[in-house]
Amino acid sequence: MERIKKLFVWCFLAIVFGSSCQVKVESTGFDEPENPNPVAPEAWSGVEAGFHAAFGSVDQRYDYALSPEENLGDEWLGSAWKGERVNLQLVLWSADPVAEIEVELSELAGPDGQIIAAKSLGVHPVRYVITDEFLNGCGWRDKDTIAAFLAADILETNQVFNLKERTTRPVWLTIDVPASAVAGVYTGSVNVSRQGGRDVQLPVSLEVQNMELPAPADWSFHLDLWQNPFAVARYYDVELWSDKHLELMKPYLEMLADAGQKCITTSILHRPWGGQTYDQFESMIQWTHKGNQEWEFDYSIFDQWVELAMDAGITKQINCYSMVPWGNQVRYFDSDSADYVTVEVTPGSKEYKAVWEPFLVQFRDHLAQKGWLDKTLIAMDERKLEEMQSMIELLKRVTPEIKIALAGTYHAEITDDLYDLCVFHDPELEKQYIQARAEKGQITTFYTMCSKPEHPNNFTFSPPAEQALLGWYASARGFDGFLRWAYNSWGEDPLHDSRFRTWPAGDTYQVYPGPLSSIRFERLREGIQDFEKIRIVREKLEAANKLDQLAKLDDALATFSAETITKPQATKLVNAGKEVLYELVIDLLEQ
Repeated sequence: MERIKKLFVWCFLAIVFGSSCQVKVESTGFDEPENPNPVAPEAWSGVEAGFHAAFGSVDQRYDYALSPEENLGDEWLGSAWKGERVNLQLVLWSADPVAEIEVELSELAGPDGQIIAAKSLGVHPVRYVITDEFLNGCGWRDKDTIAAFLAADILETNQVFNLKERTTRPVWLTIDVPASAVAGVYTGSVNVSRQGGRDVQLPVSLEVQNMELPAPADWSFHLDLWQNPFAVARYYDVELWSDKHLELMKPYLEMLADAGQKCITTSILHRPWGGQTYDQFESMIQWTHKGNQEWEFDYSIFDQWVELAMDAGITKQINCYSMVPWGNQVRYFDSDSADYVTVEVTPGSKEYKAVWEPFLVQFRDHLAQKGWLDKTLIAMDERKLEEMQSMIELLKRVTPEIKIALAGTYHAEITDDLYDLCVFHDPELEKQYIQARAEKGQITTFYTMCSKPEHPNNFTFSPPAEQALLGWYASARGFDGFLRWAYNSWGEDPLHDSRFRTWPAGDTYQVYPGPLSSIRFERLREGIQDFEKIRIVREKLEAANKLDQLAKLDDALATFSAETITKPQATKLVNAGKEVLYELVIDLLEQ
């Protein structure tokens, strides 16, 4: 009311002096890039005057410079399990500038005086970042020759903001249903206030079903997003491995653990991936050659990093890259020359064995001392079969206690030697191979990347439902989980420009400095929740011998295949699957 009074006085004075009383907005309040594709004012000619607010779809990225035209509603109805996070999307737009917008999601009132309190609710204005197109996928890119766009992706912390004329602003909302919530319907509202206008109130109704998800640490889904601590040190301009660096890293690790992350990414030698990222991976282990084939290894940084990640909740697996690095180069400090030396050692060669045998023996002993031997894997990324065979032969002979991981091509010759195998989703790995590995207690996951096919993927221009689809596809094929090579390998200016020199925009990271989550990351997490829900529902149906319902579930999952997921139809597939899952839960609860 006070803001309305002030605006009335301002407008009255403006009229007296012959000026317009339209609110003037110079900035949105967010530090965002300019729109590389401005839209002509005529595009808004048919938009009704005034400020608009409605619920949109979480499956849509709303264009900054166009008004939304479909999938809009003035109320939100949804369902959730206990322990589940629910995503909603609010959309605000106006042909005229609007100032001092505030969005609030009220606490939700449920049965018998129960509430879902404000601490379980999230309000995140969505920021825009520059993106591009898939084109041919992998390969060098010249920003000046590729069309650029704004993509809605960054989930900002809640704050007062403005709308410039003829613009749209999505707001991402989350509801974390407490595991202790009582089943029933919870109601509340989204309240939107602004300078000089009446508040807008949109009702929210959430049905909490009498089903419970375990905590993320207990999810069975094997999530492996590779962390890059070197990017964090560079971005914040702090000394690598300093107390400040570790302090900055912890919330990124905690955010990842809250999505069910299972693996800690470590680099055991200098630049295991060559120079592919903006911030290069350095060795977390200091190699020193002291002459006469005597080696010394300093694990202090490695230990510090692993302990930090474990404290954040990532505890299942330590993946160590790599005994077959890109270029097969090993860098160490040579005591005789008092300088660093880089040598190229090919797997299977005498030089390779001379370097890696002493490392493996000492590394095994150190891991055993720390109590980490049973969860540590030597990991490789897209290496040739012959190189893998030579590496495996050496590892099994010297330190058979250490397990092996590979993200790459399935080879029958080495599958039994790989505790953790991750394959590209195309061509599709036959279910019989996945099942055979599962029976041996081995992990099998899949990954996406910049290669064709374009869909499904994790770029800033990818349809949001493709992230949720990943959990459904994993369940359908029998995979244990999903791998993505880059959690936070940021480019030079990640909060403004998600493009990179060699891959489609957004390929190198899923979350932003802050840490700030993203539409992509939240939808990925949603798909993982669905994976867990499918697992639990299947177990209950099998225990009750509900064969018809099991067939219904299998039929729904059968729609997720290599043929279907590689087409731009993730929204249709995922929403159809969710509907079937909801119906099956209703059947279970009515028994």
